[in-house]
This record gives sequence, structure tokens and C-alpha cells, in this order.
Amino acid sequence: MVLTLDDTKRTAIAGKLADVKVLQNLLIANEQTLINACTDQDIRKRLQDMLEDDRKNLGILDTVIVQYGQKGEPKQTTQDLVKQTQKLMQGSELTLYEKFVQHELLKHAQVMTGLLIHKAGQIVGADIEVAIAPLNTVNFENRAHQEQLKGILEVLGTRELTGQEPDQGFWGRVQDAIAALSGVAGSVATQSSDQSDVGIRDLIRADHNKVNMLFSEIEGTNDPQKLQEYFGQIYKDLTAHAEAEEQVVYPAMRAYYTDTQELYDEQAEMKQILSQIKALSPAASEFKERIRQLKDAVQAHVRQEENDMFPKLRDHFSDAQQEQMATQFKTAKSQIQDRLAAM
Repeated sequence: MVLTLDDTKRTAIAGKLADVKVLQNLLIANEQTLINACTDQDIRKRLQDMLEDDRKNLGILDTVIVQYGQKGEPKQTTQDLVKQTQKLMQGSELTLYEKFVQHELLKHAQVMTGLLIHKAGQIVGADIEVAIAPLNTVNFENRAHQEQLKGILEVLGTRELTGQEPDQGFWGRVQDAIAALSGVAGSVATQSSDQSDVGIRDLIRADHNKVNMLFSEIEGTNDPQKLQEYFGQIYKDLTAHAEAEEQVVYPAMRAYYTDTQELYDEQAEMKQILSQIKALSPAASEFKERIRQLKDAVQAHVRQEENDMFPKLRDHFSDAQQEQMATQFKTAKSQIQDRLAAM
């Protein structure tokens, strides 16, 4: 199957996600450096809160990248920026104020790139919006961090220039700005919170929602290139999802769910149908009929997992165990995606 124009767009979005992850690691390193360099206890506390948010958001980004289903590489310019910034943050060329300026600029870049990814996803495919939805939390928290950093810059800049303290009323303005952001973001941020501690059922359900959206996109077009693009994504997503479940989830469920073997059998049938469709031209008359056959098989499998297997997961595995299983599932999916990309 050859690449279509929209496949290249999906690859470009994957590259942007890779950039965001690299910069997220840089933000975490910066905050650790700034905490060590700063003696102001109020500023240190605000930095420690940001650091906690950013560590959580790194987990969210990992989830988004795996759910997205395509891996990208960060641009060389992004990697160069990381090296240059690390050198400046560790060195003595910049004052503390100037180091905070660099950090605030990176936060701004993260916000804009996160928003860009969402806007591009809206254009390229509804399934992308489903996969990257947790990115909302990262975007809103980075925006709130920007407001706090503006306040910190006002304090440090005034001290460096005058040796005196600024009007302390600015912290109130910062809190008002953050409250306004929270009001605008509101329900979206709340819905996407704590994705770094997501359980296995949430991850599996997110995969189910994404593939259902891809089926809807296939049903809504007769363009052979679009059909090829959407099926290509279904093929990669279902393959990675099924193999990760067979490695991580199903072996753990055998002792508690008597129909586990049936789940293996259903996925074997899905893989067979996927291979049959892969051999067809999207313009072939039977292409959409085979897609409908695949959709029926997938939806029956989804109903069994969500209605029958999920309650067993909930009853026999603690929240911590389900989170650990989710981490193992993400790792397995990521490795499978790498293998598929290499092929």
C-alpha cells in the first residue's frame, strides 16, 4: 500500500508529537535545575508544583503517542535546541532571570505546538482527535504555567535591576489569569485529567473508540485514497492492539474469565480478515463489504470485552494493578508499532 497525501500529514503530526515529548523532558530538566538555583521559597514551591505537573504530563504524552499509532522522530533543529538550552541552563552565562525567560519561551512553544497538533488533527481525521484528546490537559496546564512564570519573571527581573522587591499585587493578577484559563478550559481539562495514571480498561476502551471512528470515516467516503489511508490506520491499530492484549491482558485474565480463549479466537479471525482486505484494491467492489465484515467482528469482540471481561478486570485487579497492566500494555503496543513501522 502506497502513501497517500493524508498519510504524509499523519506522519507530520507524529513528528510534532515527538518534538513535544523531547521538549517535555527538557522542561522537566530545566525545572529541576531552576529549583536548585533558586533560594526564594515561594518561587521554589511554584516550580515544584510545575515539575509535578510536567512529570505527570510526560506520562500523558506517552499515552497520546501510543494511542495515535504512528511514531515520529524529533526534528534535528529541536534536538539542537535541547542541547543548546541544556548548556545555557547549566552554565553561568545567563542570570537566573534570563534562565527563567528561556524556560517561559519553551512553555510557550509547547502550548503552540499542542494547539497546532489539535488543529491539524481536526483537518486530517476525526480518529486523530479521539487519540490525542488527553493532550488538552497538557496544553491547559502549560498555559497556566506560563502565567505563573510571567509573575516569577516580574519578581526576578525587578530584583536584578533594582535590588528591591516589586509590588506583590502581581501574584493576585497571576491567580486571576489562571482562574480565567481554568474557566475556559473547564470540562475538557477535567475530562482528560490524570491520564498518566490511566487504567487498562480506559486504554482498551480508547482503542475501541478510535477504531470505531475509523470505521465511520470509511463509511463516509468512496475516495480510494481515503479508503486506503483509513484502512491502513485500522490495520496498524488493530494489529498492535490485538497483539498487546494477547501479550499482557489475556494471560492475566485466564484465571478469572472462562471465555478468554474465545477472545483469542475472535482476534485470530480479525487478523485473517485484515490480511484479506490488505490484499484488495480500495477501488475493488468487495472492499467495503469486507470492511463491514471486519467491523461486525470487531464490534462483537468489543461488546464481549467491555460487557463481560471488564467487570472481571475490575473485580479481580486493584486500581494499582490495572495501572501497572496499562503501563505494560502501552510498552507492548509501542514495541509492536515499532516493528510494524520497520516492516
